[in-house]
Amino acid sequence: MTARALMLQGTGSDVGKSVLVAGLCRLAQQQGLRVAPFKPQNMSNNAHACRSGGEIGRAQALQAQAAGIEASVDLNPVLLKPETDRTAQVVVHGQVYRRQDAANYMQDRNTLLPYVLESFARLSKQYDLIIVEGAGSAAEVNLRAGDIANMGFARAAGVPVSLIGDIDRGGVIASLIGTKRVLDPADAEYIQTFLVNKFRGDRSLFDDGVRIIEAQTGWSCLGVLPWLASPSRLPAEDAVVLDQQTARSKPQNLKIVAPMLPRLANFDDVDPLRLEPDVNFEFIPPGRPLPRDADAVLLLGTKSTIADLEFVRAQGWHHDLYAHARNGGYILGICGGYQMLGKAIVDVGQTDGTSSSAPGLGLLDVTTQMANTKRVRPINTNCAYSKHAVSGYEIHMGKTMGPDTSRPLFLGDEVSDGAQSESKRVQGTYLHGIFGNDAYRSWWLGQISGKSVRRYAYQSHVEQALDDLATALNTHCDTKALFAAAKPVGWHPAT
Repeated sequence: MTARALMLQGTGSDVGKSVLVAGLCRLAQQQGLRVAPFKPQNMSNNAHACRSGGEIGRAQALQAQAAGIEASVDLNPVLLKPETDRTAQVVVHGQVYRRQDAANYMQDRNTLLPYVLESFARLSKQYDLIIVEGAGSAAEVNLRAGDIANMGFARAAGVPVSLIGDIDRGGVIASLIGTKRVLDPADAEYIQTFLVNKFRGDRSLFDDGVRIIEAQTGWSCLGVLPWLASPSRLPAEDAVVLDQQTARSKPQNLKIVAPMLPRLANFDDVDPLRLEPDVNFEFIPPGRPLPRDADAVLLLGTKSTIADLEFVRAQGWHHDLYAHARNGGYILGICGGYQMLGKAIVDVGQTDGTSSSAPGLGLLDVTTQMANTKRVRPINTNCAYSKHAVSGYEIHMGKTMGPDTSRPLFLGDEVSDGAQSESKRVQGTYLHGIFGNDAYRSWWLGQISGKSVRRYAYQSHVEQALDDLATALNTHCDTKALFAAAKPVGWHPAT
């Protein structure tokens, strides 16, 4: 039996595609359908290590969780991980394929379409329904030649499209109608329906807007979604949202901060802390010093360790970190942040960028040797001190060695990971996802505060947010019609 499929494309970036795919996957799963998410091409440094091997975009892992399935590389066959403003690491079927600048990638990306269709064909044999997520804007007709992420995929795979417009940013009528006008007519035929997302206020005030869009496009509106609270309780996909996040004021709670690096990767590591009732968490943007009253500073992962280390120094944050350490504050580096804390980063092959080596911050007595091989794997281990079980994952290039690794943070059959200073207040680890473990997170916060911290059930919180999202979609969209808009794979408008 051939699966049915529906693709959600957007009039622009950050219109809510990822969240809506997750919500529809959870709703379909609740209705007893075997459903899978799919994103042909994603650009993100937030990645997830699949248990079966390889990495995919973190958003697709969350969508897989919503669908109740195991994350696999077929859910996101092409992942672009930006290293600079013009270059990215190209990951195909979970493995590093090449490193490429944007211009060359755009010229030959169509050579990756067979890999995309291969993954999609495998999913089509396993599931009843596939909810596909586009990338960026469907209206980027200047990039249409060789496209594998939006209309290029929809036409190659035979998948109908529902177009999403974001009313909160304004101009939603023009963006939806304008998309129809600029698209090649053969592409536009694949769009059958549309959704309006992030509406605030009296829904009836937009009734005329819906009628105008329907009359001008010939598409049917299947829902006007209000601004929902549940997406803010889910891990964010793109770093662009970090500028929109503000710290909650919770007096007498722990204050934890993280500098906002240009090439942040896997920043969803901090989501459990951001949602902790006993924690004030804040990203510190460029131009601001790290607060002197912070209890702990996190240096997060990065796609380009040496370049972001130079940025730390350019911002003067290294002086803030030294002062924080002298005053007895806690510092934790994760992945690239761990590498920065050491004495040096040696990169003879320039796998991390254009520099061959760089002095580290010297807060840990370790040295990192970069290598061409990327380590990508889930990890189950134990905290070396509290003995709490910890599950996480590694996605990194390089090996870190030195005296401080004799005091690892995590010990288990699979791994001995991390390092600590003699004071145990400066720590580093390669493990992502450690704060998603409730018992360990509570213990770690207790070490910083010197008192017991109540345990917060983070994964239950995410599951509830997905359920709430599905309920909201069912309330504000004609989800029966939306699922009916999904067609058997290989569908074409004329058939």
